[in-house]
Amino acid sequence: MPQILPQKKQTRPCDWTKREIIDGILYQLKNGCNWEDLPKDLPPYSTVYWHYKQWRAAGAIEKLMTCLHEQVREQVKKSPSGQR
Repeated sequence: MPQILPQKKQTRPCDWTKREIIDGILYQLKNGCNWEDLPKDLPPYSTVYWHYKQWRAAGAIEKLMTCLHEQVREQVKKSPSGQR
């Protein structure tokens, strides 16, 4: 992920992990809710949305999804049920 996600100018330490931010993005995309309606156990919607906009503009979301799809395809090829 560090190679895919663009680095932010570090003004102060981030209170949230990238995993938590990605969980917030995926929650919103899966459920189609407003950003403001993210559950309270996720980072604040403004933080999640800001990262989403930055990463989308940099093409990082597509790169991340491509990388994850490739990993899943490799796992399927290696699994006994994935053989034909």
